[in-house]
Amino acid sequence: MRGMRNLRWAIAALSVVAMLGVACGDDKPAAGTGGEVQKFEAGSTMADIQEKGEITIGVKYDVPPFGFENPQSKDIEGFDVDLGKAIASRLGVEPKFIEAISDNRIPFLQDGTVDLVLSTMTITTDRDADIDFSNPYFIAHGRTAVYEGSDVTGPADLGAGSRVCTALGSTYETTIIPKVAPDAKIEAVDAYSDCVELLQNGAVDAEITDNIILAGQKAGDDKIQLVGEDLTTDPYGIGIPDGQTDMQDFVNSVLDEMFSNGEWETIYDTWVGGVTGEDPELPNEWGTLQDALDNYPCVETC
Repeated sequence: MRGMRNLRWAIAALSVVAMLGVACGDDKPAAGTGGEVQKFEAGSTMADIQEKGEITIGVKYDVPPFGFENPQSKDIEGFDVDLGKAIASRLGVEPKFIEAISDNRIPFLQDGTVDLVLSTMTITTDRDADIDFSNPYFIAHGRTAVYEGSDVTGPADLGAGSRVCTALGSTYETTIIPKVAPDAKIEAVDAYSDCVELLQNGAVDAEITDNIILAGQKAGDDKIQLVGEDLTTDPYGIGIPDGQTDMQDFVNSVLDEMFSNGEWETIYDTWVGGVTGEDPELPNEWGTLQDALDNYPCVETC
């Protein structure tokens, strides 16, 4: 249970970071407050959601600082959550957050379980064939993590007999690890907190996933070490049911407004900046959805 205990410590630490970020804010909009409520033509996806009075959004529950359950309040918090709140506020509806792990994000969009997915989901051509995406809203980079005392300095050290943990249904399971560590055995798990415990127990030699996910884990256990160089560039997109072009246009317009008025940066400072200590890599300067589709996967040469 040590992995879950450290996850709770990470969540508690990130909650303090978030409170400090809000308390020390400047003239930027408060995280997740959103802009003016918009009105939409009857029959549009957004009007239907407004009529319901609620938008259902799939998020991670175990990936601080993007989506996690606060152990004290039981509220779902994080970067993705605040972004979802900002979208909901512009619709004038209440957000309802449900857990969406890597392996069920697309099925949830396809069967109508959720209206949107904000769940650290990288834009790929394979996924775009099944669902629609917004323009990129966050840029992550693939990294390797090991536990203190490991001799592994990067994927090149993960040869035959090595075991690497990552999330089931992630791009790392299907695309990245087979390329950068082709001889390693992949341990694909439902929850990233399972990778933490496997690292701590020595059951795996490394974990490979997004740098920001690993940074959140390190916040809970500083014996987790990030090693090697960036392996990938991973543009996160908001998942949208296939064919809902009106919702896609609306979400992109919200993102554009949040980039321009400083609201996106406020959310970044609240949840991410205090964990990484790094300035934000603005997604709108990186490119559009089409740029992401044209350039992914970007492995090792990013």
